Amino acid sequence: MTIVNVDPLLAEELFQHIWQFRLFTQSGLTTLEGEPLHIDHPGQHNRHAGPDFTAARIRIGDTLWAGNVELHLKTSDWFRHGHQYNLQYRNVILHVVFEHDMPEGTTRGIPILELQHAIPKLLLQRYESLRQSAALIPCAGSLADVPELVWMGWKDRLLVERLEQKADLLKAWLLQTQYDWEEVCFRAMARAAGMPVNGEVFLHLAQSLPYKLLLRHQHDLFRLESLLFGQAGMLDEIAPDLYMKGLQREYTYLRHKYRLTPLDAQNWKWLRMRPASFPSMKIAFLATLLHKIPHLFSRMLDAPDVTSLEKMLQVRPSDYWLTHYRFGKPVNRTQLPGTRAIHNILVNTVLPLLYLYGREKGDSRYQEKAINFMGQLPAEENHVMTVWNTLNIKADSAGESQALLQLKQYYCNEKHCLKCAIGTRLLRSDLQVHF
Repeated sequence: MTIVNVDPLLAEELFQHIWQFRLFTQSGLTTLEGEPLHIDHPGQHNRHAGPDFTAARIRIGDTLWAGNVELHLKTSDWFRHGHQYNLQYRNVILHVVFEHDMPEGTTRGIPILELQHAIPKLLLQRYESLRQSAALIPCAGSLADVPELVWMGWKDRLLVERLEQKADLLKAWLLQTQYDWEEVCFRAMARAAGMPVNGEVFLHLAQSLPYKLLLRHQHDLFRLESLLFGQAGMLDEIAPDLYMKGLQREYTYLRHKYRLTPLDAQNWKWLRMRPASFPSMKIAFLATLLHKIPHLFSRMLDAPDVTSLEKMLQVRPSDYWLTHYRFGKPVNRTQLPGTRAIHNILVNTVLPLLYLYGREKGDSRYQEKAINFMGQLPAEENHVMTVWNTLNIKADSAGESQALLQLKQYYCNEKHCLKCAIGTRLLRSDLQVHF
């Protein structure tokens, strides 16, 4: 007999969860030898090598034992895993199994507790239902049963978890640049400008032009444009107008002076995107941002509110890009980055960077600022949020939408229901267990 019809590793995860949170009837427990057994404390879950739980306190008969507990779906797994030869398991005081499948033998004198008859069948059925669900959100049909208070606390934890993950990615650049925050900010803003299609190419562009070099020319917008467009490989074609010819002349001089190697223009993607999102428009935006606010990260740190951050990113490109989306192709007037695009940069780049700064400096004010600003920005609109909206799970801010994106990506998609506050709430609801 097995717990549920799933991969053994997942079944073991469920069994460990059941033991850790005592989701079984604890009255009348006995060892296989018939000695009464009482669990004072199940122990601390050990996620490293060695027994599954440490520092447990188990009363067997009249004796209180303190030590390690090992869990297996079957008694024979002890021998199949080779624990009888491993010194790490010599201090195991109890072997907990779902099914005792060795009627003629035991675990080398270690008391055995068989739990299958003490575990509510409803719990196993619920877990199997979640694991086998084909829905985008496995527990979609039961979400209405989860109290709002549980949702609130879980969303708060998910937002911090998402900020931590994004901060970890930015930390790699921080190490590469020897803690040059302005350089990291430039890389992050460049990558954000190209997301979602050209993000990595924009990052390569930023890495090919040291921030200190750009800062040297921040007073001259035309020179910044020549450096960025030239490094992007967009100045290799025959110039259709005087503006592009001027950029070509300037970049030729700067390329030779700084020994620059441009990117391959074929790396850029242009298809199936709105003209306002063309790489050329984003490069013009970056050049203007560098020109207007050379020490951008310092300004971001000092921003008193979200509105201040929004205004920093509302920059107007040079005149040429007010009437062009691409070189040599004039239009009546271009569409500048809208509020939604600016909010995306704030949510996915600027606020995680502020969070990382607070974490690295040991100054929680910046972490709190990032979280508070998330709460002041409107919720994101995308296909994942549409899924949540259809289930009547709403996000009132970017902080909540980020939490729900984290939940969908890392819990629902992977069916990590045992690590989810919503999943565990639904699994444990109204279980009939006796203590």
